[in-house]
Amino acid sequence: MSRLADAIAPQPEYVDSYYAATRREQCPTLPFEGGTRADVCVIGGGYAGLSTALHLARRGVDVALLEQSRLGWGASGRHGGQVHVGMRRDPVWLEAQLGEADARRCWEFALAAREHLDWLVTSYGIQCDLRPGYVHADHRARYCAETREHVARLRERYGYPHIRYLERDELASIVACDGYHGGYYDARGGHLHALNYALGIGRAAASHGARLHEQVEVTGLSRTAGGWRVATRRGEVAAQRVVLACNGYLRRLAPSVERHVMPINNFVGVTAPLGAERARALIRNGAAVSDSRFVVNYYRVTPDDRLLFGGGENYSYRFPADIAAFVRPHMLATFPQLADVPFDYAWGGTLAITPTRMPWIREVEPGLLNASGFSGLGVVIAPFAGKTLADALCGERDAFELLGRVPVPAFPGGPALRGPTLVAAMLFYALRDRL
Repeated sequence: MSRLADAIAPQPEYVDSYYAATRREQCPTLPFEGGTRADVCVIGGGYAGLSTALHLARRGVDVALLEQSRLGWGASGRHGGQVHVGMRRDPVWLEAQLGEADARRCWEFALAAREHLDWLVTSYGIQCDLRPGYVHADHRARYCAETREHVARLRERYGYPHIRYLERDELASIVACDGYHGGYYDARGGHLHALNYALGIGRAAASHGARLHEQVEVTGLSRTAGGWRVATRRGEVAAQRVVLACNGYLRRLAPSVERHVMPINNFVGVTAPLGAERARALIRNGAAVSDSRFVVNYYRVTPDDRLLFGGGENYSYRFPADIAAFVRPHMLATFPQLADVPFDYAWGGTLAITPTRMPWIREVEPGLLNASGFSGLGVVIAPFAGKTLADALCGERDAFELLGRVPVPAFPGGPALRGPTLVAAMLFYALRDRL
C-alpha cells in the first residue's frame, strides 16, 4: 500500500469512530452511472460540498455530487465537533490585511455563517445534538493580555455581546484543569455531532433534488467546448461548471489548489462513559473547550457523558499505529484525574490548512470554483462557504469576491519542499507551546 493510500485514499465504510457508532441521520444517495450530465458537478461530500449542492438544488439547479467514499467520511465526519464564531485570524490581522471595511465584512460573513448553522439545523430538523457554549483557555499567562484585548475589541468595536473574558479563578471553576491562566467564554459557540450534521445537510440537499453519489472516485478534470469533463473510475460526468470541495482529500486532482492547501492529520479519542456527575465535574457548564497551543488541545463532554478529546498532529500520509496511545498523553496532561479511564474510540482524520489559516475560496479557472483550507474551523465556515459558492454560480458574487481578497499565498518550496517546510514550522510552534 502506498503512503498516499494510508490516510486519504477512498474506503468503503466510515472509520471506527464514536460518530459512526452513534449516527442517527440517514441520507439517501443514488447509484452512479457514467455518461451523465449536470449543470454543476460538485466533487467532495463534506460540509462545503453538501451545502453547495443544497443551495444550488434549492434554486432549481441540476447538481450532481461525487464523493470518493461515504458522505461525511473525511474531516467533516471526524473532527471534534466544536462550533467557533469568527475566522481563524482575528480582526486585528484582517484589518491590517484588508482594511477596516473589508475586515468588518469578514466578521459579518462569520456571523452570518453562524446563523446559517442554526438555520440548517432548525429548517431541516438535523439531529446533531447542537449545544451552546465555547471556552477558549490560555495555557500561558503571557497570552492573557492579548485575549483580553480581543474580547474588548469584539464587544466594543464590533458590537458582539456574546463574548466575555474569564479570569483565572472563574475559568478554574468551569474547567477542572489547573493549567490555565485566563480565557474567554462565547455563548454563540458550542458543539455538535460532526457526522450527523454532515448527513443532515446531505438529506436536506437530496430533498431538493440534488443527486448525491458515494463511492465515486474522481480521477481527472478537463475542459470541453460546453464546460467540463469529470472523469471517474466508473464513468464520466459532463458539467457546465465544477465545484471542488475536497479540502485535504484532493489527491493530486488540482495542483493549482494544492499549492495553497495542504493536508495534515489530527487525532481524537473518546473515553468510556464517565457518568453524569464525573463528566460534569470536568466542564461544569457543558461548553466545548480549546486551548491556546498552536497544536491545539480541544475537548467536550458528549451527550452520553464521555469526554471527547482531540490532541496531537502529524504531517505525513500515515496515522500512528496506536492512535489511542498517541492522544492519551495529551488528555492526561489536561485531566490527570482520568488516568483510570480507557478510550472506547480513537481515530485520525485529515484536515487542510493554508499558510495564513484562512480558507482558499477562488475561481481557479472559468467555471471551476474551489472552497477548501478551512484550517480547523470548518464546522461553521465550510457550509456557509458552500452557500457562497452556490450564490456565486447563480450570479451573486459579493461574498465570494470578498473571500477572494483574503491573502492566501502558496506554500513556499513547491511540491517537493512544501511538506518539509511545513513540518519544520509546525515543530517550531510545537516547541514554543512547551516554553
